[in-house]
Amino acid sequence: MKVLVAGANGKTGRLLIQYLKEDGHEPYGMVRKEEQKGTIESLGGIPVLADVTKDVGHGVKGMDAVIFAAGSGSSTGPEETVRVDQEGAINLIKHTEEFGMTKFVMLSSIAAGDPSRVGEDMRHYMEAKGKADEYLQSTELDYTIVRPGGLTDGDSTSKITVGDTVDFGEIPRADVAKTIIAALQEPNAFHKAFEVISGDTQIEEALKTLR
Repeated sequence: MKVLVAGANGKTGRLLIQYLKEDGHEPYGMVRKEEQKGTIESLGGIPVLADVTKDVGHGVKGMDAVIFAAGSGSSTGPEETVRVDQEGAINLIKHTEEFGMTKFVMLSSIAAGDPSRVGEDMRHYMEAKGKADEYLQSTELDYTIVRPGGLTDGDSTSKITVGDTVDFGEIPRADVAKTIIAALQEPNAFHKAFEVISGDTQIEEALKTLR
């Protein structure tokens, strides 16, 4: 499967490229800077130079699936969060529809479906993610929205807990990446939005329990 990863130079994005390649897929990593291409190539991916806030049609064309794992970063303000996490995501979704792709996985965040669950300092971020999620849910794409808890750099366990909502908790980025890739291939995960933290159920089995 040819898979485009937006935000491929981020911590989770790099893991996605690595795991997609290991699983026999053909990963394409969308990066914004020329000097980031080498990182994608070293992980086994094919770099695509593009910015999610601009025309990304050349990156989307010919793909079998698209993953949005980009983000403005924790050091930016509300305007940049809206520009990248909300409008950038929506822009990529629109191009995915335009070029006839069907599979789209959104890396969102726990509480994006209900920003009132978090403090004021995180509210704008959750609202931006939530609006992007809502737009994706309004499309006819075979979408999946993955909303992880706090991200860690710990080792993968390949075991998770999923649900419409789950208690706040943590999950290794490695397991988030594996969940996203599994969701691309699990029909029961299509047209679903779910929260995920570390747990006791194998990823593939957990996705089959989604309602």
